Amino acid sequence: MRILLPLLFYFSLLFALAACHTERQKNDSSVEAHAKALAQQFIITDGHIDLPYRMNMASKRSSREVVQLISDTKGDFDYERAKEGGLDAPFMSIYIPASYQESGGAKALADSLINSVINITEQYPDQFALANTPRQVEENISKGLISLPMGMENGAPIGDSLENVQYFFDRGIRYITLTHGKANQICDSSYDSTRVWNGLSPFGEQVVTAMNQVGIMVDVSHISDSAFYDVMKITKAPVIASHSSCRHFVPGFERNMSDEMIKTLAENGGVIQINFGSGFIDATSKKKSDQAYSHLEHWLQENNLTEEDSAAQAYMDAYLAKNPVYSTVEKVADHIDHVVQLVGIDHVCFGSDFDGVGDTLPEGLKDVSDYPNLIAELLRRNYSEEDIEKICYKNVFRVWNEVLEIATQESGSSIN
Repeated sequence: MRILLPLLFYFSLLFALAACHTERQKNDSSVEAHAKALAQQFIITDGHIDLPYRMNMASKRSSREVVQLISDTKGDFDYERAKEGGLDAPFMSIYIPASYQESGGAKALADSLINSVINITEQYPDQFALANTPRQVEENISKGLISLPMGMENGAPIGDSLENVQYFFDRGIRYITLTHGKANQICDSSYDSTRVWNGLSPFGEQVVTAMNQVGIMVDVSHISDSAFYDVMKITKAPVIASHSSCRHFVPGFERNMSDEMIKTLAENGGVIQINFGSGFIDATSKKKSDQAYSHLEHWLQENNLTEEDSAAQAYMDAYLAKNPVYSTVEKVADHIDHVVQLVGIDHVCFGSDFDGVGDTLPEGLKDVSDYPNLIAELLRRNYSEEDIEKICYKNVFRVWNEVLEIATQESGSSIN
């Protein structure tokens, strides 16, 4: 009997643990199914996807059509995976590298990339459509189409002419990231230790005002802290950070937003759209990512190659496969939690940077089919369906509509 009692207790414990594990599996399956249903039920917008520049680089490597947007696993975005993930309105990034500020041709590149987005909708009219307002996104959804609104990453194409703000609005640009990796004619960059303007330039102040007047959202991703606070003093409309995360988790990384900046953004009515890149969301991944970048940059210089060269692409892919820098979908949810705890549910959304952060995306968020994984994590953390709907699109639509409404008030004519 002395032997049997411990054995009975042991087997009872094993049975109870197995039952708990089975119940957790059932619950998790239920959560995942719920998340997939919500991803299809709610509109999902993403503040920043670098497909146009990926297409541009691909076209340079081959004269034939190399990006098939119906099914293309070379990048993070295509039609089939977007539909699977419930993605309805990815903002196409019209990305202008800082080098064009020195070499010239920024406006020509912007026009070329805008044309490539327009060409997508003409080449695949049963899958994609342009959208310049939230209402147009909703109309496209009713037709089963994925909308492709556009944001310009780097204000360099504006040049020294305020007339170009209206020009790019007319071409479909609905936000402008004021600068990118270096200071430009508008403001200083978070990545650039040279503080040319110590914030916005005098011309940059005029650009922000002009963007308010025509209805283009001001995007504060990439800009320096001082430039951010200058923007907040001038803007009459709420602003966005189209693809930034919280500096709280990656101390010293100015590219992310500090708690005080997030609070100021919320007071303005704006929204931060969380970047999924592992180096943006996780200090350990950031350290690994920096080491990988340093190694690859040195290797490219030693071999007289650029990252666009096919030989370089193969080496970089192999190196990152052996030296992974990946974080997790849970860490992305941590950033959303942090914003919500700081300023409430109305000021956070998705800004993945798909096709823009290379092979650094976290486990569970590798491409546009994976939004349900993040929604499932939010459900596990007891976010309500109403909360998740705001994160998926309502927060951004609110800002987008307010920016257009303020422009209407400024101009006296409606913007459709």
